[in-house]
Amino acid sequence: MKIAIVRDQSRAEYLPGEEGIQEDKQHLITMQHIKEALVDTYEVIDLIMDDNLIENLEKQKVDLVFNLCNGIRGEASLSQLPSLLEYEDIEYTGSAPLGHGIAYNKIYSGKIFKASGIPTPGFIQVEDISELKNLDLEFPLLVKPKDEGSSRGIQDDSLVFDRESLIEKVKEGLELYNPPMMIMEYIDGTEFTVGVLGNGDDTRILPILEIDFSKLPEGLNKIYSFEAKFEYDEYITYHIPARVDEETYKKISDTAIKAFNSLGLRDYSRVDIRIKNGVPYVIEINSLPGLDRNNSDIIKMAQAEGMGYDELIKTIVNISRERIIKDNQ
Repeated sequence: MKIAIVRDQSRAEYLPGEEGIQEDKQHLITMQHIKEALVDTYEVIDLIMDDNLIENLEKQKVDLVFNLCNGIRGEASLSQLPSLLEYEDIEYTGSAPLGHGIAYNKIYSGKIFKASGIPTPGFIQVEDISELKNLDLEFPLLVKPKDEGSSRGIQDDSLVFDRESLIEKVKEGLELYNPPMMIMEYIDGTEFTVGVLGNGDDTRILPILEIDFSKLPEGLNKIYSFEAKFEYDEYITYHIPARVDEETYKKISDTAIKAFNSLGLRDYSRVDIRIKNGVPYVIEINSLPGLDRNNSDIIKMAQAEGMGYDELIKTIVNISRERIIKDNQ
C-alpha cells in the first residue's frame, strides 16, 4: 500500500509575522515525523498541495492520502484538499469537506453546538465596528478569527476587559484575518482538551488533558494564546489524566463525542472544553489537530494511554481504512 503525505505550500505571505513562519516550520517537521512513523509498514512519499498534485498522485499510484493541509486561503480552506480528492475519487484520512468546513468556521460550529444542546459560550460575529453598538455580551470577551487554528489570531491581548480594548482588537482582526471576527464570552474555568478517535459506535476518547495556566508569568492572561503556546510553553503544566472526579470526567467525555458527532467529523479530532460551575463548555473543535511528535496535545494524550507516536499515526491510518472499506461495501 502506498501512502502520500500531503502538506500545504507556504502560507507565510498570508499569515502575519511569526504566525506564518511557525506554521510553515511546524508543517515541515510534522510531515517528516509522520513519514518516519509509517515507512516501516507502508511505501510512503510526501507531496505538496500544488497545481501538479493530482498528476503526481496518479503517476505514483497512491492508495491513500494522509491529509495535513489547512489550505492556503479562503473561507473553506481546510476543505480544499478533501474536496479535490473526492472529485478525483482518491481516498484520504480525516474528515470530509463539509465536516472540516463547519468545524473550521467557529461561528457555524458554535451555532450547531447550541442547536444540538451542547453548552458553548455566548458569542456574536462582527463584520464592522458599528455592530458593537448594541453588544449584549458580558466582559471579559475573547476576540478571535472565525477560521484559524493553532492559536493563530489569538494573542494575549485578545482577551479584552473593556469596550475600548474590544474595539481596537476587532479593528486589528478585521484587517488581518477573514471577516467576520468572532467575539466570545470568556469562560473563567479550568481548560481541557480531548482527543477523539474513531467513527460511529467505535468512537472513543484518549485520556483527557488538563491545561494548567497557573504558572504563566504575571501579567499574561490564562488562555492558550499564541504567546503561551510558542513562547511560554515551559510555564504551562499538562495534567494527564485530568485532575477531575469520575462524574466530571464522564461529562467531558460525553460532551466531546457529542460535539464531534454533531459536526459529522471522522477518524480523529480534538475538542477544547472549559468547565465552569460543573458545566463543560465546548470552546471549539479542531478537525485537523496538529501531529507534531514533540509538541502536539493529541500526542501527549496518546502517550498517556501507552500509545507511542508511531502507533497513533498507524492507528489513524487504520481507522481511516476501516471507514473507507465500510463505506464502499
